[in-house]
Amino acid sequence: MNPLSPARYDAIVLGGGAAGLFCAAIAGQRGRRVLVVEHAETPGRKILISGGGRCNFTNRNTAPDRYLSTNRHFAKSALARYTAADFIALVDSYGIAWHEKTLGQLFCDGPSRQILDMLLAECARGDVEIALGDAIGSLDHADARFTVGFGTRSASAPSLVVATGGPSIPKMGATGFAYDLARRFGLKVVEPRPALVPLTLGGDDVLFRELSGVSADVVARCGKTEFREAALFTHRGLSGPAILQISSYWRSGDEVAIDFLPDAPRGWLAEAKRAAPNMTIQRQVAARLPERLSEALLGRLALAGPLNAIPDRTLAEAERRLADWRFTPNGSEGFAKAEVTVGGIATAGLSSQTMAANAVPGLYCIGEAVDVTGWLGGYNFQWAWASGWAAAQAL
Repeated sequence: MNPLSPARYDAIVLGGGAAGLFCAAIAGQRGRRVLVVEHAETPGRKILISGGGRCNFTNRNTAPDRYLSTNRHFAKSALARYTAADFIALVDSYGIAWHEKTLGQLFCDGPSRQILDMLLAECARGDVEIALGDAIGSLDHADARFTVGFGTRSASAPSLVVATGGPSIPKMGATGFAYDLARRFGLKVVEPRPALVPLTLGGDDVLFRELSGVSADVVARCGKTEFREAALFTHRGLSGPAILQISSYWRSGDEVAIDFLPDAPRGWLAEAKRAAPNMTIQRQVAARLPERLSEALLGRLALAGPLNAIPDRTLAEAERRLADWRFTPNGSEGFAKAEVTVGGIATAGLSSQTMAANAVPGLYCIGEAVDVTGWLGGYNFQWAWASGWAAAQAL
């Protein structure tokens, strides 16, 4: 054998994150000879920081309608064939303790490292080879084989899996490599943009930055989409789960509407006026909201004093504003703070059954690299597991 010839594999997986490691492990356990090429010195870096270091590894409520994609039906097949229950069973088989937080979100009791160690153990079970610390220097496709050069090595295989993610959190090594590779093979790319990201405020709304650190349970809306969770004011604008969720649907120029009092019944201020006419509106609103926030909102509404001094129609208008407060963010904190990316490799060119590129035999695209983006709360990990599993069945 020529010592300079590429090492031969059944499949090469580009990217050692959640989707890439899981796909490689499953394919290896199916008897395939698999190589993972990861440019970072350590695999799974985003896994380690996820969930505040506890890894929100899936969500019990996983369903296709919790995902954004140009083709809203694309994720159905993979999600149905490898479910949250399937991954939970794998986690349980390793004795990893976990707990459920709100809205079906599952977290490790211990550090995120447990999930990464599990994936690496699964790779070891499948005799998967993992090459770390070398960027991809060349990639060729000829004679039905893909040849990848990295560091001083090269490898070839009839199957290539693109699992390099999107550009969110570049300090963790994220790049747009997957998109460049996709375009090279004739696949279209849906314009990527930051998702699950804090929004920034400017103009008249800049005054709300003074509330940095204040949070409240709200309903955040953008267009026809809404989420009820906590919103947090920051020194740059708005964050917290409700805002991160709505950011995936927000486009530049859109308004974001906030219901600061989602549990308040209609006419509650007028009713309070009848029950306690001498109570100030400041005290009444502060009973339902953090004091600094209530002061800021009432200050913008120019309302103060006892309720009996305020006409009912003014109270009704105050209720309406507090239930539908409009912000026009001037931007987001970008890919640097985005947990994931909306957009990516267009699903129109991929098989929903196998994640294979329709026009390029042997090429597969999985995980965040694809135009499928989940809600906050473990949905994106479940897409990584499901899409990786689907591709592995076809390798």
